Amino acid sequence: MIATRPLVVENARILDPSRNLDARGTLIVVDGVIVASGSDALNQGRPDGADVLDARGLLVIPGLVDARVFIGEPGGEHRETIRSVGRAAAAGGVTSILTMPDTDPVIDDVALAQFVMRTARETAAINVFPSAALTKGLAGREMTEIGILAQAGVPAFTEGRKTLSNSGMIRRIMTYIRDFDALFMHETQDADLTGAGVMNEGLLASWLGLPGIPREAEAIPLERDLRLAALTRCRYHAAKLSTALSLSAMRRAKDEGTQATAGVSINHLSLNENDIGEYRTFFRLSPPLRSEDDRQAMIEGLADGTLDIIVSSHDPQDADGKRRPFAEAEVGAIGLETLLPATLRLHHTERVPLMRLIEAVTAAPAKLLKLDRGTLQVGRPADFALVDLDAPYVFDKSRIHSRSKNTAFENARFQGEVLRTVVAGRTVFEAPDGSAGR
Repeated sequence: MIATRPLVVENARILDPSRNLDARGTLIVVDGVIVASGSDALNQGRPDGADVLDARGLLVIPGLVDARVFIGEPGGEHRETIRSVGRAAAAGGVTSILTMPDTDPVIDDVALAQFVMRTARETAAINVFPSAALTKGLAGREMTEIGILAQAGVPAFTEGRKTLSNSGMIRRIMTYIRDFDALFMHETQDADLTGAGVMNEGLLASWLGLPGIPREAEAIPLERDLRLAALTRCRYHAAKLSTALSLSAMRRAKDEGTQATAGVSINHLSLNENDIGEYRTFFRLSPPLRSEDDRQAMIEGLADGTLDIIVSSHDPQDADGKRRPFAEAEVGAIGLETLLPATLRLHHTERVPLMRLIEAVTAAPAKLLKLDRGTLQVGRPADFALVDLDAPYVFDKSRIHSRSKNTAFENARFQGEVLRTVVAGRTVFEAPDGSAGR
């Protein structure tokens, strides 16, 4: 590792949900590790030869931990490489990501997981943690070597975009995962109910002449999973919920003591089915954008803790995949650069407290994945972002660092800009105007 000079960030507003800390103070980094953080940090003095940043008027938060990121490498490097996803993440204040196994070949054995880890160490500006498939080839028939993969450092197991349908298989995998205290992460979409659907089932789908996907397509497999999680006592995570129906099931399971957590895509907190407008394919997502009532329910679920984390669900698709009729377009949108500013909309509209929002993209996903990240505690890696909480800007294509440009927030107006991102004490992104620390 390249040695870095000590770093002192002074006069900042430090917000660290892992300690419930929101105070004016100083952050001191030595050898890539936080040695002081808080209002009394300067009592020990500045380290010799330190770089000093005056962060007056800026917010310092832990580097974001994004628990659902799709990449192209290996096999789809034209859409996204590990290097390019690192650049996109750094620009968004994201310092750690969990990648999905939906690559070619599928990440379903130790050699492939280690390939992702090694390539990330060599090329990525951020921390990359690969998830692995629950079944070999994502085929839903044969369980992967979960124990060996867990011992190799894989923090979570998932079928990525796919949903297992065999309840007996799910039960066996959950039982096996429980013995390694690993995380069973699942996107719940019933393929038979989804059918040829491409957007939320309802009046708008009828007006647009598009086949719809009912809310029950998400809720029914979710309720099955929650029952099996209670039966097997495994750690279960619902990857992306989008409906009030699903939220009720998750709330009930938590009340009953099931070891269950849930995520929500920032898309489903910010957008609804009406955004599809004139068949705009960048808004073809999975699960589909739902009704405004469902979006409001998601916000309430995030505020009360029923939803544990927010994810970008970063899913790069090339232009050829999106420049098609809506029903034929590839599913997904990029989201690493917009995860934080879109999340901050809920702060500026006073819908969710800032501490809870930052927790949902830092400490909570880090705890879920058992990572020593998402915190500004002393002794932890110095991964953090400097943010101008009130800076207004328009998110245009010049701000996209991903290889793909399929954002659901093109030309969106945001308030809250990442000015500097630091990983292990080293600056990996700085806003072009250089205003992050004078």
